[in-house]
Order: sequence, then C-alpha cells, then structure tokens
Amino acid sequence: MSQYDYLVVGAGLSGAVFANAAKRAGKSVLVIDRRDHIAGNVYTEDVEGIQVHRYGAHIFHTSMRDVWGYVNRFAEFNNYVNSPVANFHGNMYNMPFNMNTFAKMWPGVVTPADARAKIAEQVAAENIGEPANLEEQALSLVGRDIFETLVKGYTEKQWGRDCRDLPASIIRRLPCRFTYDNNYFNDRYQGIPMGGYTKMVANMLEGVEVRCGVEYKELAAAEPDIAARTIYCGPIDAFYDFKLGTLEYRSLRFETETLDEQDHQGVAVVNYTEREIPYTRIIEHKHFEFGTQEKTVITREYPADWKPGDEPTTPSTTPRTRPCTGSTRSWRHRRAM
Repeated sequence: MSQYDYLVVGAGLSGAVFANAAKRAGKSVLVIDRRDHIAGNVYTEDVEGIQVHRYGAHIFHTSMRDVWGYVNRFAEFNNYVNSPVANFHGNMYNMPFNMNTFAKMWPGVVTPADARAKIAEQVAAENIGEPANLEEQALSLVGRDIFETLVKGYTEKQWGRDCRDLPASIIRRLPCRFTYDNNYFNDRYQGIPMGGYTKMVANMLEGVEVRCGVEYKELAAAEPDIAARTIYCGPIDAFYDFKLGTLEYRSLRFETETLDEQDHQGVAVVNYTEREIPYTRIIEHKHFEFGTQEKTVITREYPADWKPGDEPTTPSTTPRTRPCTGSTRSWRHRRAM
C-alpha cells in the first residue's frame, strides 16, 4: 500500500503547480527536492531587504488571462516592466532592438522608414543566400552593425563557440521593433511577485508535505512503494541513470556581491555584449521591486561548460543534443536578457 497518491520530484514551479492541483483534488502528495530550498531556479532569498534571484533573473510574463489569474492567487505582482540595456565598449543600447537602439547606432536614423532602409541596405551588402551558420543567419536578418555590436560577442560567450561554428537554426528571427518602446516583452501581463518567488511557491505548496535535501533515486531505492505515481520534474537523462550517457548542456556561474551603494547601474539588467568581458550580464536585484535600500546587490553571470554536478541551464547546440531537445527558440538565453 502506497503512503501517497503522488510523489512529486522537484519543488519548482512545475512541481508546485501539480502538487497544488492534486492537493485541491483531495490527493495525498509528497514533494521532494534535492536542493535545500523550494522554488527551484526561481528561488529568491532576502539579502539586505532585497529579494535576490539566486539562479538568475526571472520575470513572469504571459498573454494568457487564465495563467495570469492563476499566479495572482498565490502572490501580488508589481508592475515591473523588463527594459534591459546592452553595454558595448561603454556605449549603451536599448534591448530588444528598437528605434532607440537604431537612433543611437546610426545618427540621422530617426523614423521607422529610416531604420528599415538602413537594415535592408546592410543585409543586401552581405549578399547571403542560404545561411550556413549562425553568423550568416544573423547577418541576413539584421546586417553587420547590429550583429557585431549586440549579437556576436554575447552569443559566443553564451554558447562557448564562435558564431561561425553554431548552427543557423538557433535563430529563426532577431526581432526588430520599429517603435520607441523599450519593453522587452510583447505579452499583455508581466511583473514580479512582491516578496519574491519563494513566497509565491510556498503559498502554492501550503498544506503539502515537502522534504528538501532529498535525492529521488535514494528515496526510491529505500521506499520503492512510497507513492502510487511519480511526477518527475528533473533532467530526463538522470531519470534513466544516464544509460545512454549525459545530455550536453551549458551552465552558468553566478558571482553575487553586496555593495555600499544605493544604485549601481540604474536598471535591473545590463547585458555586456563584447566578447572580451567574460560575463554576459549584471543583474541589480533591487530594481525588480523598485527598492530604495541603502545598499544594493548585484550578480554577474558567467556562462560555462557543463560538467556532472553543475546545474544545467541550457541544452547545448551539438548535433547529438539537438534531436533530443529541439532547436533553441532564440539566440538569447531562455531567461530574460
């Protein structure tokens, strides 16, 4: 006889959503996580009164009214709008590519027609037929100035490979917006849960038994009949004991620092798009909740090759991995830039 109807492996968003639904349906649920905390990669912790995103920034956004209504049952969301900027050799550009970006890059380009003509001129100058790699794909979409300033270095740091050695399929498009609007997302709803994601996930898991610091394989071996069904939210290669080897991932290293400053960079996210700077971006966490604390907390993100024991963040782009994971949806990291 099983102790629980469901064993949920992973206390992140996926596991918490399922556990909450199962609990409301009258099912008995046990949620486990190998980490020492709930909320998975959206985990936030209080540092100097600031909610710090330990595993990188996460901005909630959706165009689905029912999804927005659902998450607002567990948290009150603020009106944060994601408007990152890019630093290239000390010059600041708005992201995503929009009229503010184009006007800064090309003095005299002030209208959408000006920008479209400039991009078309640069694309034509490349004279690329069928793109053979990511570099050619990007050049055929946005031309050389945008590619070399805002795409090339960032992408090569993110993937650890030259753009000429990356498949063209990584980028289906590079969105250009011909408006003076710095909002990164097109979705109708966006924001940050006030008090942090951990608080939101804790509300989702209210009344559900949760055990942190528990390895799934060890629990399954010790108590094979602990639950009638298992909902597994971890890496699929680990579930099968790496019988076919490991999938190939990229990882991130985070370097977090508390500074005796009220405001370090004036915005939550600054991307560093030149190849020579080893990190891809700096997050200043207080700006996600419009903080006014005397101190601030920043995190530098360093892309890294993945090895067993590291946290996988992004599937690799090698031929061996792509059939298992599908093509990557964009050139940027899957989280907010």
